[in-house]
Amino acid sequence: MSYAANPLQFDPIARFALDPALALPEEVLTQTATLLIDTLGVAAGAASLDVGRIARDFACDFHGAAREDHSATLLFDGRRCAMPGAAWALATQIDNLDAHDGLNATKGHIGCALVPALFAFAEARPDLTGRQALSALAMGYEVAARAAVALHATVSDYHTSGAWNALGVAALGAHLRGCDAGVLRHALGIAEYHGPRSQMMREIASPTMLHDGSGMGAFVGISSLLQAERGFTGAPAITVEGEEVAHVWADLGRDWTVMRNYIKPYPICRWAHGALECLRVLVEEKGVSPDQIETLEVATFAQSAALFPGMPATTSEAQYSLGFALAAYLVHGRIGPDEITGEALHDPRVAAMHARITLREEPRHSARFPEGRWSDVTVRLTGDREVHSGDCNARGGPEGPMPEADIRAKLSVMAGGALSEGRIAALWEMRHRLLDQGTEFSQLASLVTPGPDRP
Repeated sequence: MSYAANPLQFDPIARFALDPALALPEEVLTQTATLLIDTLGVAAGAASLDVGRIARDFACDFHGAAREDHSATLLFDGRRCAMPGAAWALATQIDNLDAHDGLNATKGHIGCALVPALFAFAEARPDLTGRQALSALAMGYEVAARAAVALHATVSDYHTSGAWNALGVAALGAHLRGCDAGVLRHALGIAEYHGPRSQMMREIASPTMLHDGSGMGAFVGISSLLQAERGFTGAPAITVEGEEVAHVWADLGRDWTVMRNYIKPYPICRWAHGALECLRVLVEEKGVSPDQIETLEVATFAQSAALFPGMPATTSEAQYSLGFALAAYLVHGRIGPDEITGEALHDPRVAAMHARITLREEPRHSARFPEGRWSDVTVRLTGDREVHSGDCNARGGPEGPMPEADIRAKLSVMAGGALSEGRIAALWEMRHRLLDQGTEFSQLASLVTPGPDRP
């Protein structure tokens, strides 16, 4: 990768990111609202996980703010800590219930870091409307997506999402705080330099609470902006200003990548979703009964075949295990938080089904990655009958959208352990209310932060 930069490339990016009257198509705002509410549902579902508790406690113990206006509220908790710590804790929480949105071209996740940053920055903006918040969030998605594509194209290692979603976080904050182009330029340079270029495949091989690095992406992004506001320098960000990535940024404000973000049906690594869609087709459309399955062979792309191979001992391993995900789906008929935590990890029925599953890489599916997450499944049933799923891509993106009713049902599955159905219904309603000129963003915040009348 060359370190030569062309500062002139930055000017249109700054104008786009900092425009307080940024004009976005209505469909972009609607899509962004759906992604926002879906992400909050995942955050609610992850609130009771050990990693969520650890992250929130750590942020409160070690990320205190000396001034009240430098702090933010921990969602689904109510305590306050410094803004970077609050965003780190929530992003880490979301990242560890792997049901949040993503974009194929980035090979990772954007909203996981941006949504926590939005709430952290918004507390200092009591006048912020829902439409303004959605515009800022959509802008952050666009910046982060291009930072991801640029970084993937110019370095050889496969890095986690935190490496590049930090730039989207910095841009989001600069927009909401009314920063000038000079501050934004240095914030992006700092965020790129300090972004966690952690090894994604290491985490796939040995799953832990580190997950996809988005917690540190949120932390670095906010910290970078706050440092740049004080005069700390860091420009240029080569993935923004490098001449070899100019084409990546050339369509900013014209091609809305946020429209191609997928919503996950299950809290499992996206790499498993093609095979899960194959099972859905076999069970729901071809009438295969799980208790008839004697063996199940999965042909998938290389990255999917490299997922954790054994029966998981932890929730982290469960979310990165293709075989476990398939077995859990067949046994329970769904995969939600309850199916990848606690006693569900030791269900003998799942273990027995897992033993019948074999995996192999299929070159034609590998050739389709990252644009798609393709797999095919062949099951041998009792009576020596064989049924094939055909090639299936992961569901939830533009190539196979989830019906609105399914997205709504997912919200209840994800958030049901943390929020009442009334609160969940109010969250869903905010998808539309945020688009109204008269809706304040604080109305959404009140649904995800405890208060005297909000248990």
